[in-house]
Amino acid sequence: MNRSTLGLSLAAAAAVSVLAACAGNMMAPVASGKPAPFFVSSTGSGRGGDLGGLDGADRLCTSLAAAASLPGRTWRAYLSTQGAGGVNARDRIGAGPWANVKGVVVASNVTELHGANNVNKQTALTERGDVVNGRGDTPNNHDILTGSQPDGTAITGSVDTTCGNWTQSGAGAAMLGHSDRTGLDESVPAKSWNSSHQSRGCSVESLKATGSDSRIYCFAAN
Repeated sequence: MNRSTLGLSLAAAAAVSVLAACAGNMMAPVASGKPAPFFVSSTGSGRGGDLGGLDGADRLCTSLAAAASLPGRTWRAYLSTQGAGGVNARDRIGAGPWANVKGVVVASNVTELHGANNVNKQTALTERGDVVNGRGDTPNNHDILTGSQPDGTAITGSVDTTCGNWTQSGAGAAMLGHSDRTGLDESVPAKSWNSSHQSRGCSVESLKATGSDSRIYCFAAN
């Protein structure tokens, strides 16, 4: 093979390599892809902390998303459970990024969601794009059911923080987050979107007295 032929062969091989690399990149996930939807449910189950377990909560998210004509995806409620086989809310919702129904990004990934996220009164909108009433509004509905620690994991111990794993509407209690990131003071818990304080109970009346109407966070798991 002469130098001219060898040069052409090397050039062809390089071209094939470039094409293969491009093809590989086309097949790889794109980190900057369109964010998955996120919203605060416009309603609860109507039974206080009894959401029908995680499956019932997921169905609520799915039905609200469908009614609002949001893209067809697998919807997950941001809820933890306790006890044997306990589930962490952060493990249920996919990898991100997520944006509200108006396209405003609230977090790029799970780490950011549980750190310096963009969840606040102006961004934590319902599936219809409505602002959720917060502190200072009447009624105040900013207490969102989560049953979670600030890092999105389940709360250990014997104290009920999930209304009996989301099956009770009487006794028990639930950990709540403030969707508007505002509370009685400037403390870290008062400003927490997912782990601010316990409810007074699990009934509709007890939750309303706390500042909650049994709403949940819904994420499209991508």
